[in-house]
Amino acid sequence: MKKVILTVVAVMTFTLSFAENGTEKDAAFFGRRTVNVENYDMSFDMRRLAAKLDLTADQMEAVQVIQDNFNTEMQSAATATRGFERRHLVHEAVRKDARQMQRVLNDKQFGTYMMLLGTTLQNKGL
Repeated sequence: MKKVILTVVAVMTFTLSFAENGTEKDAAFFGRRTVNVENYDMSFDMRRLAAKLDLTADQMEAVQVIQDNFNTEMQSAATATRGFERRHLVHEAVRKDARQMQRVLNDKQFGTYMMLLGTTLQNKGL
């Protein structure tokens, strides 16, 4: 009797440990979509961005603050539970970032920045 109980406990332990270690493939099979939080990291190398946009010292400081806020908003979008809510938060964060950048940058700088931002978002699959 003791062997039977120990065997049942061992089988249940193996079953539970297997169930806890689900993979992304399992999640996709059951209709759940996993989110790669690293894709929502929008931190830029400020020196390279400043060189590309030819920023002044005041502009560089303002762009750094705007970028920090944008990165924070994108990280909060990554933690959204529903897909449509996540897309809405990303859209709002991009709109807010573009509106603030347009106030700081001139037209040529803003055009280059939007091209870089669009390419970055496309490469990250957002």
